[in-house]
This record gives sequence, C-alpha cells and structure tokens, in this order.
Amino acid sequence: MPGTNGLRSKTRHTFARGFRNHGFIPLTTYLRTYKLGDYVDIKVNGAIHKGMPHKWYQGKTGRVWNVTKRAIGVEVNKRVGGRYLSKRIHVRVEHVQPSRCREEFLKRRESNDKARAAAKAAGEKAPSTKRIPKGPREGFTLSLENTKIETITAIPYDIIKEGLQ
Repeated sequence: MPGTNGLRSKTRHTFARGFRNHGFIPLTTYLRTYKLGDYVDIKVNGAIHKGMPHKWYQGKTGRVWNVTKRAIGVEVNKRVGGRYLSKRIHVRVEHVQPSRCREEFLKRRESNDKARAAAKAAGEKAPSTKRIPKGPREGFTLSLENTKIETITAIPYDIIKEGLQ
C-alpha cells in the first residue's frame, strides 16, 4: 500500500529487542531514581507499548523536568526548520536510561579542582586546565644505511604465454 506513514512506520529494526535481550525486563529499570535536572537517554523498549515516545526521539538525550509514578518528563531539543524547539514529553521509565554524557566533564572538573587546590596549597600559580588537542607526531629522519632498496613493478600478462586453459 502506498504512503503508509503511521506512528511506528519504518521501525522494524529500530524498536526490535537486541539479540538475547528478549523477555524479562531487569528490575533495575523500575527501581532507578531519577531527579529533576538529570540527563537521560531515550532508548525505546519495543516490548512495552505504553508510554512509548515517537520514533523521532529514539536515541535523543534530554533533561528530566518532571517525575511521576511510572513515567518521567523529558525536555529534548528538536530541530524544526532552521530553529531548535524545546519539546517536553512524558516517557515511561522502561524507555529511558541515565545518560553518561556528563561523566567525562564531571571527572575533568573534579581533577581540575584538585590541581587548583594543590597549587594554592603550595603557593604556586594555578595550572592551566584547558584541554589541548593532540598535536602532530614528532618528526624523524629515516636512515637508509644497511637497507636494500627494492623496486617493484607489475608483471605484464601475456595471454599467449599463459594460454587459455
């Protein structure tokens, strides 16, 4: 049938459960505590049809703005035309997991604070905590001593010599 564009169209693989992940849903999913301001990733569980977000939100990260008995409100930025709209949706806890997007930042902030405190205690200037991109590799000189130079060329194919077998 032409033009079938339902709510779950083209989600055959997107909402499918992973290999050997069918069946029982771990209790951790239900026992997790979400607080306002937490970052969460929307990851749809195809086995639970209630409280399922639209396919567009699959894989998106948002902040918790509301917590209810069985669901949480997530605020996600959605690109519409040339602008970003802040969308507030309610999603059941089965379709949400805590995001690890701030892990690296929090770890870096903690180490920077420790370095600053250590420098202050030693009476030194605060160290630079900026991230510096990895530069180009060090240069080196290649020595050709004790090296045999070998020239490689293609061997021409001769149909008469090789024969048709």
